[in-house]
Amino acid sequence: MKNILLGFILGLLVPVKLTPLLAQKTRRKEELYTQNNKGKFFVYWGWNRAHYSSSDIHFTGSDYDFTVHDAPAHDKPLKLSYNDYFRPDRVTIPQTNVRIGYFFSNHYAVSLGIDHMKYVLTNGRTAAISGNINVTGEASIYNGTYDRTPTLLSKDFIQFEHTDGLNYVNAEIARYDDIAKLFGWNWNTDIVQLNITEAIGAGALVPKTNATILNRERHDDFHLSGFGISAKAGLNLTFLKHFFIQADIKQGYINMQDIRTTQSSSDKASQHFTFTEQTISFGGIFRL
Repeated sequence: MKNILLGFILGLLVPVKLTPLLAQKTRRKEELYTQNNKGKFFVYWGWNRAHYSSSDIHFTGSDYDFTVHDAPAHDKPLKLSYNDYFRPDRVTIPQTNVRIGYFFSNHYAVSLGIDHMKYVLTNGRTAAISGNINVTGEASIYNGTYDRTPTLLSKDFIQFEHTDGLNYVNAEIARYDDIAKLFGWNWNTDIVQLNITEAIGAGALVPKTNATILNRERHDDFHLSGFGISAKAGLNLTFLKHFFIQADIKQGYINMQDIRTTQSSSDKASQHFTFTEQTISFGGIFRL
């Protein structure tokens, strides 16, 4: 009889003791901040390197109309230094990226950002030129009719740069996937979480073009010049719930049909090309 009574009492007490423990474990699992991204905001700042395809650049004005075929170009990174990369009044000088976004579901986010790349027509190369030039002054040495004529891209002839920004102002929709969940690994993602991310985007090009065409004074102001589309993939390392480092590779296409080049509104350029951009960014993620 005593054994039966003892068994009955233990049968009542053990579930009572285990229930809070099970509930606590369940709560801990649910309370992980990184379990669900829906409703979170994020912001980041970073830097980029860019590579460009060659392009046909068409220059027009009141007394010239010519095309530089297969024009080569490169970016213009600054050497890493505190002065250029971290001093508050100079942080926009390098090739930079800034973005702010919102998770509307656990896996998907929308964002707005600026890719501040730099584009430089490579001088010192020979390129084929087509069209005609009929100007006055010192630049008249370039007068003539060109029919894919090999011509040295000297700085006296043409300097063409989007170095105050090949500014790609764009919106993106991105997907994030926790690698630990994908592979069934079990660790505390509030300490370290590794995500795969992919995104597609589109936007406007607002370059500040530094161009000296046939010795004419440059325009040197921001101007809405065209559009771009892009896709990217990368890795996002989130740590201590609120901080992250993200590395991306982005491929895109840029089409600019209305580039201001000089002080004269009749002087313009147009071009389209593809680009590859590598970025490294540092940011934070939070709920308001």
